[in-house]
Amino acid sequence: MEKKSESKNKTSETLCGFHSVTSILKRNSSDINRLWVDRSRHDHRLKELISLAEKAGIKVERVDQKYLDKISHGVRHQGVVADAKIGQQEGENSLFKLLEGLKQPFLLVLDQVQDPHNLGACLRTAEGAGIDAVILPKDGAAPVNETVRRVAAGAAERIPVFYVTNLARCLNKLQQQGVWITGCADESAKLLFESDLTGNVAVVMGAEGRGLRNLTREHCDQIISIPMAGTVSSLNVSVATGVVLYEAVRQRK
Repeated sequence: MEKKSESKNKTSETLCGFHSVTSILKRNSSDINRLWVDRSRHDHRLKELISLAEKAGIKVERVDQKYLDKISHGVRHQGVVADAKIGQQEGENSLFKLLEGLKQPFLLVLDQVQDPHNLGACLRTAEGAGIDAVILPKDGAAPVNETVRRVAAGAAERIPVFYVTNLARCLNKLQQQGVWITGCADESAKLLFESDLTGNVAVVMGAEGRGLRNLTREHCDQIISIPMAGTVSSLNVSVATGVVLYEAVRQRK
């Protein structure tokens, strides 16, 4: 669904669903090339979206559901589809340029999270927690595709995402700039609620099932675990990310 865009640093993509389309309408409506809605829907939610688009000077094209099914390529669209210019995920150089302007960086690093639903959920939580940027390795991580955007419920259009070639090297550079690297692993004896997550922090979460890679662990300043009281040994990575990030939010406030 990706095609060449007239914008130098953006690609044209198909966005589906209310969250993704509303988010880009509110953030930068000029990035929307075309907008289609289901002509059979007349509910309040759709009327609000159409009103928002028309105020921004965007023509709304009313089409039947079969046409929306076709242009959305099987993605659940809720009767709303847009062709929009989306900023490409940046690399390491752009990440460190961003960090120059941050007084107290709060970062999330996902070490090879491959399931798009988990990545989308992590982005949604990260945006809600006030994360400044999300960092992923280029190899082995899910791309920010339409599934991720839909699950992220608009967060994927708002939070900066950076893909780096060498994650271990990136973590080392963050440490050199005074960022404290905190990894999360089930077997660590140091509990989350005993850790310090204030100041310049990067929280590192591992992949589904496998957890943190050994080289990633070696570049963490501390490894913490989430206390588990039941018989389940671990949490889904997106749930675990939420637990850790909001403990950090609590401490940082």
